[in-house]
Amino acid sequence: MSDSNHNLRQIAQVLKSNGTDGEVAISFRDIAPEDISTEEPVFIYFDGLPVPFFIESFTRRGTGKALVRLTGIGNLADAEEIAGKAVYIPDDPDTGINGFSSIIGWSLYDSNHNEVGIISDFFDIPGNPCIEAGTVSGTVLIPLHEDLVISIDEENKILTMTIPEGLV
Repeated sequence: MSDSNHNLRQIAQVLKSNGTDGEVAISFRDIAPEDISTEEPVFIYFDGLPVPFFIESFTRRGTGKALVRLTGIGNLADAEEIAGKAVYIPDDPDTGINGFSSIIGWSLYDSNHNEVGIISDFFDIPGNPCIEAGTVSGTVLIPLHEDLVISIDEENKILTMTIPEGLV
């Protein structure tokens, strides 16, 4: 659920405190733990307002969980206070892949400016979002990674990207 007032989207849930020094166990959703930037704050709501926290340490535990230490959470009481709370990050549709479901119906071009097809669907697979494009030879799934995106032309509804060899 995103909070439209603050343009945040939920990426995780604090499960419980871990130890007595403020570390917490967090479960991630719709995002891979390694995609979290420790340079940017995460937000936890207190009294209806998003409060920023920076990640001081981060230790993966399995595929979707991690032990995390946040700035300002330094003891068991603080950790217990955020247990069960949702964790959010800014949802910036212009820079991240999060806003990409709106590109359905756009034209997809490859790096040589050849039209590949029309984007027919978006799959938000955690850690591997993909777009489906209808081409002359059928439909194809293409990983949608920001490193592959060359340009986004909103006015003409054209997505140009480097398409990995052998997909089209």
